[in-house]
Amino acid sequence: MTTIGFIGLGNMGGPMTTNLLKAGYEIKAFDIVPELLEKSVAEGATACNSAAEAAVDVDVLISMLPASLHVEGLYLGDDGILGNIDPKTLVVDCSTIAPGSARKVSEAADEKGISMLDAPVSGGVGGAVAGTLTFIVGGAALALERARPLLEIMGKNIFHAGNTGAGQVAKICNNMLLSVLMTGTAESLQLGVDNGLDPAVLSEIMKKSSGGNWALETYNPYPGVMSGVPSANEYEGGFLVDLMIKDLGLAMESALDTGASTPMGSLARNLYISHGKDGYGRKDFSSIQRVFTRVTAKK
Repeated sequence: MTTIGFIGLGNMGGPMTTNLLKAGYEIKAFDIVPELLEKSVAEGATACNSAAEAAVDVDVLISMLPASLHVEGLYLGDDGILGNIDPKTLVVDCSTIAPGSARKVSEAADEKGISMLDAPVSGGVGGAVAGTLTFIVGGAALALERARPLLEIMGKNIFHAGNTGAGQVAKICNNMLLSVLMTGTAESLQLGVDNGLDPAVLSEIMKKSSGGNWALETYNPYPGVMSGVPSANEYEGGFLVDLMIKDLGLAMESALDTGASTPMGSLARNLYISHGKDGYGRKDFSSIQRVFTRVTAKK
């Protein structure tokens, strides 16, 4: 049986580890938060005292960390774990980070003869728990085929975006579009409500019309329209505003690096930054609905 090292057991990494354990894989786990590590151990994982320990004597090493600086700090430098990893080990980083950081780490791994994939995910915490994530992979096709059996346990869609860093680029593009769709949906719903429409009725109309989109179908931002989503629970859980701001920052960095024009993404980022400063950073990103509700309330 394949032995897996897993570093990062938070909102996404924890459920991903759980699904691998349920499938019978042996997991060597590490997280800097003791409670998260204890939870994985209770489910059957072996606790490691350090990230370096989790990277030794494993067939595949998976990491799921918050940002570029964490990933670079984990793998690179004098204290980086690349020096501990056997060249036979496949490394899969599922963090959402800057494409340049993904390439930097992968190139360092390649210099040591280690195969590495950038494989950011889409689908949120719900997808991680259900094992229905979408993996957007950058790197060698042969390495992806080696990782595929594990990815299929944690997700239902696996895309090979291209060479190293391509997974990150595709993920950033997706999340920028998501932010634009969510803000536009929230704005449109509030316009309808302010003009006397029932938000549930308007949602159904738009779902079946040319404005139909994912937010209306599965993640409605207007409270009371849909059950089982953050808007039905004071916007608790889900994909945090702070994380959306981070991802939109990555999109803007990529746009600056390449000279791409992203006016809609830039506007969405500014709206989310303002929203976060108003105290919504730890709320779900669909809470952007409150921006338009507050504007109406001020009139």
